[in-house]
Amino acid sequence: MYEFDPQRLEKLRLLRESGVNPYPHGLRTSHTAAQVRALIGDRDDAALQDDPTVVSVAGRLMFKNEMGRAGFARLQDRSGRIQVYVRRNDVGAEAFKAIWKRLDLGDHVHVTGRLMRTRTGEPTVRATAIRLAAKCITSLPDKHKGVGDAEFRARRRYVDLFVNPDSRETFVRRSRLVRHIRDFFEARDFLEVETPMMQVIPGGAAARPFVTHHNALDIDLYLRVAPELFLKRLVVGGFERVFEINRNFRNEGVSTRHNPEFTMLEFYQAYATWEDLMALTEELISGAAERLTGSTKVPYGEHVLDFTPPWRRLRMDEAVAEAAGLDAEAARDPAALRARWLALHPEDADEALPTTVGKWYEWFFDAHVEDRLVQPTFITHFPTDISPLSRRNDDDPTIADRFELIVAGREIANGFNELNDPVDQAERFAAQAAARASGDDEAMFFDADYIRALTYGMPPTAGEGIGIDRLVMLLTNRHSIREVILFPTLRPERPGGEAPDGGDA
Repeated sequence: MYEFDPQRLEKLRLLRESGVNPYPHGLRTSHTAAQVRALIGDRDDAALQDDPTVVSVAGRLMFKNEMGRAGFARLQDRSGRIQVYVRRNDVGAEAFKAIWKRLDLGDHVHVTGRLMRTRTGEPTVRATAIRLAAKCITSLPDKHKGVGDAEFRARRRYVDLFVNPDSRETFVRRSRLVRHIRDFFEARDFLEVETPMMQVIPGGAAARPFVTHHNALDIDLYLRVAPELFLKRLVVGGFERVFEINRNFRNEGVSTRHNPEFTMLEFYQAYATWEDLMALTEELISGAAERLTGSTKVPYGEHVLDFTPPWRRLRMDEAVAEAAGLDAEAARDPAALRARWLALHPEDADEALPTTVGKWYEWFFDAHVEDRLVQPTFITHFPTDISPLSRRNDDDPTIADRFELIVAGREIANGFNELNDPVDQAERFAAQAAARASGDDEAMFFDADYIRALTYGMPPTAGEGIGIDRLVMLLTNRHSIREVILFPTLRPERPGGEAPDGGDA
């Protein structure tokens, strides 16, 4: 049960006794705060007194200054703030006493009135009627402690949004980014689709899934870790250009870069290659930066990220060889990679270490390369053994036609030429299934229906996934994924609203 503040409940009782409904319905507005400000424009008060326009606005009370029989307030709605002047003689003695005098910060207020400008030049609505639209019965947070605390903001986003303008702007930009993505792909003849969130076999990424149970069918289902295999089924079906802005779920750790529930863009284009997708990605993200920030140069922490195309391209083997201090030949030798790793990380001598070049590349890249890549960089030519869904390179089958986009030390996108050979794909699924049987709970399942789909023939196709949450972080100068997800996954609060010890991981 929720424990209400007795003093606030008493305020509700007094309002009702005086005939004021604290939660009325049927109130209408004619203008937003921004529209009122635009309507006033740069006219002086004398010109406004001759304007017969009557407006009705409503918003949350963010400031109140009482001056005897009059006072000023600032209301905040979805468009911003507008000042209101309330005078007893204008709104009536009963409304002034029963409503204005009892208003608290946080209350939603509905005002009808005329346009004016104060002596200090502030655009204002001179109220002729005032109504309580919804009573706030909890105290607003302290300006310095509550609203600046990351824990508070993540747990009470509904407060964070109306108290912190910068947080509100972050999520406005997020919405605009999603709109930009849709506009971008629809203009290029891509079809937006929806694929299952609950799957009999989780596929499309190497990740640990969440498991649930369907009672009527009496089967276990998995929340999707990626929509990839279903989107490629659609390419087989003749939808040659598809995209989905999708929610994915991975039962893994949380961090400033990871949330168990997150948003991805995935798109697939027949008769395109991974090189085509790199160019498309440059166009998509540089355009998003311009649309959201007005420039392709975006501040991020102590850096300025330059999204102006073209972006740097760096082979993975070259990046690892340089970071490990090995020549090109040694960088392709698992024994040499192992020796170099142990020289750098002697504490891992008793650990289960990789045995393949691909896995070693992952280890070296994660530990010694990724964090150093600040400006947009495409890492290319991944080993095939860590790319189970990617097509092999025609000239070197140990390499996949694949890239990852790294910006500010984190992966933003992953794309490749799709493997459309059903026999090769079946062999790789079998290898993944064997790894899973040996204890790798992030390895993929064997998806026989997907193999069957490929037997019908998938045209040469390239596909890519882009992390929406991480991209929003870059374009809003945010350094924790919690700051760009409206309701991030957190540990439950203790009774009384306190966060648990040990944080929220």
